[in-house]
Amino acid sequence: MKKIISFIASLTALLLVLTACSSKTETKKEEKKEPVTVKVASHTSPMTDMLEMIKEDLKKEGYNLEIVKVSDNVQANVALNNKEVDANFFQHRPFMEQFNQKNNAHLVAIQPIYNATVSFYSKTLKDIKDLKDGADVAIPSDPTNLARALRLLDHAKVITLKDPNSFTVTEADIKDNPKHLKFTKVSLLNLNEAYNEKDLVFNYPTYISKLGLTPDKNGLAFEKEGDSTFAVSLVAREDNKDDAKVQAVKKALASEKVKDYINKELKPKGHATPAF
Repeated sequence: MKKIISFIASLTALLLVLTACSSKTETKKEEKKEPVTVKVASHTSPMTDMLEMIKEDLKKEGYNLEIVKVSDNVQANVALNNKEVDANFFQHRPFMEQFNQKNNAHLVAIQPIYNATVSFYSKTLKDIKDLKDGADVAIPSDPTNLARALRLLDHAKVITLKDPNSFTVTEADIKDNPKHLKFTKVSLLNLNEAYNEKDLVFNYPTYISKLGLTPDKNGLAFEKEGDSTFAVSLVAREDNKDDAKVQAVKKALASEKVKDYINKELKPKGHATPAF
């Protein structure tokens, strides 16, 4: 009888040990299944649309994508630089480099996604060649987009720049201004308001679409095809650019799914073309 009791006690102890081990294994499995949150700052369509589009793809890879909405472009870079987010998606490389220089930051463009079709718009003109003498032209106030606007006017033969290939030109680099154009610097997010007040205004399709305008129907000047210098890119920091979760976002954005969206939804309207 004692042997039987001893055997039962040993068996019970063994079962308790196995149950405990099994419980630990299940806990570990559950921990592995817990999604890792990756935060990406952005503020408007189509960037936010693309991020929404890849949420499920990232979830399958074990990542929970949190889109952190910001009010402007500088805030998105400040948040990234301060490690409040893992990446951001709204800007081109020249804008990022300007931020780095001014703030001693180390942001890195890790994947170009699309080329936005910028242009000039006018409430009164049908052709940019019809600009009147002394016309007031609204251009972005930030240096990189200001340079982009001036390069575009040079390409349209409205002005002549000393170096049309430079990405750092200012009004001081205008060699010839035959129509004596006046240039008014306006914050990028306020260019829509300038459309109603100025003779000509530079703008991005994302913003100008809020006025019911599109590059293909209303744009008066365009950049050369194939130039991806100003491609809207996924940006991270030097210290986290190789992190698995950042690389997962990079892979999801640079996918056929996103490329198809750009080609089918944005390109036909003249809004953008893929940059990968």
